[in-house]
Amino acid sequence: MNTTKIGWAGLGNMGIPMVSNLLKARYAVQVFNRTRNKEKSVLDAGATAAGNLSELGSGNDIILTMVSDDAAAKELFTAPEGLLAGQVKGKLFINVSTVSPETSRFLEESCINKGAAFMEAPVSGSVKPAQDGTLIILAGGTEDAYQKAKPLFDVLGKLSLLIGPVGAGSAAKLAINYFLGLNLQGLAETVLFAQANGVKTEDMLTIINEGACGSGITKLKSPAILKGEFPAAFALKHLAKDLRLAKEQGLDAPLSTPLYESFKQAQEAGLGDEDVMAIYKHLDK
Repeated sequence: MNTTKIGWAGLGNMGIPMVSNLLKARYAVQVFNRTRNKEKSVLDAGATAAGNLSELGSGNDIILTMVSDDAAAKELFTAPEGLLAGQVKGKLFINVSTVSPETSRFLEESCINKGAAFMEAPVSGSVKPAQDGTLIILAGGTEDAYQKAKPLFDVLGKLSLLIGPVGAGSAAKLAINYFLGLNLQGLAETVLFAQANGVKTEDMLTIINEGACGSGITKLKSPAILKGEFPAAFALKHLAKDLRLAKEQGLDAPLSTPLYESFKQAQEAGLGDEDVMAIYKHLDK
């Protein structure tokens, strides 16, 4: 059993397999989720439950957090009974959520004011890489914090990079998710254009995936297009949020505004809880 005590707050589709991998690596993991029944699978696998966030923060050496947006991340840390409410001097907090660089720096300052250390570590990858422990971890923080966190990163991902100070990891995550959005939008538009001109969907996808334009993401998302089914590996609403954050961070590239508007409209049309590839469904009108 690893002696470092790990706390984890936020058990969504990604958090559950990540906690499971830490348990398999023989870490003692304590968890807290606002919807407590989401804790069941990891409790059955050997995790323990914290009574509240304050207990989670004060009772563990390294505390990781993974929630849906900036407001939730801030509340997690700074609420009256939040992670920083107890005695947290010397603890290391790692936010794995995708948030703005400004929010990451706010969380860092909040931790420093309580005598704790902070690192951001958004991940590139969805549910399957989280299950397989093959995520790419985009860390921002000090070298000392990174070295302390690296044994965990080695369990959770196939690669971790210390990008720079806090804020740099968030910026890198927004950048790669912009690239993801471009790929998904381009894949959907290409297939729909081909269909409109008499090309079978399966033939067009074969042309893409067997040629120079094929990639891991086009191959991964092709079955969803063929089936017309889009169960969420990475929910569309989260990419719409990330594109908004990127725009707020100064992204003004020529394709950025129409791309953001496309995903925003898809979310407003009720596709937010489906997979990001449901952008195909939105465009197929």
